[in-house]
Amino acid sequence: MSSPYTVVATEKAPAAIGPYVQAVKHNGLIYASGSIPLDPATMQVVEGGIEAQTTQVFKNITALLAASNATPASVLKTTVFLKSMNDFVAFNTLYAEFFGETKPARSCVEVARLPKDVLVEIEFIAVEGK
Repeated sequence: MSSPYTVVATEKAPAAIGPYVQAVKHNGLIYASGSIPLDPATMQVVEGGIEAQTTQVFKNITALLAASNATPASVLKTTVFLKSMNDFVAFNTLYAEFFGETKPARSCVEVARLPKDVLVEIEFIAVEGK
């Protein structure tokens, strides 16, 4: 039986660290797993605070979008997980820069803990080929 979706995989974003894939495409939509601030070359968390970690997450998201024939303007919805809402203002500045004039729908929540004790994780849904 064939899969109802196509797996998106790129070496330019971190490999999955569990039983999941980087993203999948189905009926013109891209569903991305949460991206954390891992350097895809070393699979290590980037050093630095929320700014450095958020910048790396957006690099990883950019790679997934490119592998899916999409751009940040293709993103319809994001879900953001922050270790601390005290980082919200700094995070939001980088988020606004990344998306520019396009403003996807978004949820942003504080969580007790994230994989590898990172400060931020972002998942998204996007439309293919935009």
